[in-house]
Amino acid sequence: MEDVPYIRNPADVRLFPGVPEELRNLRAAGFLIVMVTNQSAIGRGWNTLEEFDRVQERFFELTGPGLFDGVYMCPDAPDQPSERRKPAPGMVLEAARDLGVDLAHSWMIGDKSSDVECGLNAGVKSIQVATGEGTKQRSEQAVFFAADFAEAARYVLRRSMEKGSR
Repeated sequence: MEDVPYIRNPADVRLFPGVPEELRNLRAAGFLIVMVTNQSAIGRGWNTLEEFDRVQERFFELTGPGLFDGVYMCPDAPDQPSERRKPAPGMVLEAARDLGVDLAHSWMIGDKSSDVECGLNAGVKSIQVATGEGTKQRSEQAVFFAADFAEAARYVLRRSMEKGSR
């Protein structure tokens, strides 16, 4: 979704073009879809968990039902020690444990360098998209740099057909 700093209002949720369709394509290809998200505004006391939940509900309304297998959220502020806050791999490792995810055949798609690092720290191939923070910073560690989520998802689908990775 479009980056709205410390989003609290569900009316501010806007999806990038192609996101629901490409999520459905990934699902149809057999991928599990998991969201891992830092939400430091909660740890800082700027937002509430209820506000996060309402924003998530709106996001799921816009993407469509049944696409996500899990959502892992870290409310820790950047100055708090955390094994879960990206770029630490904690949330990805939790998802792998909970859902039986094969990390060696998995992908992380995100706009921040910390997303790319998180994936790499968990043993996952990482793609950076040039939306949100990806317009300001580019990680040289990403295996692919995509214009947006839709292009990243199509890349994952092509690669999975070539190599059988999921």
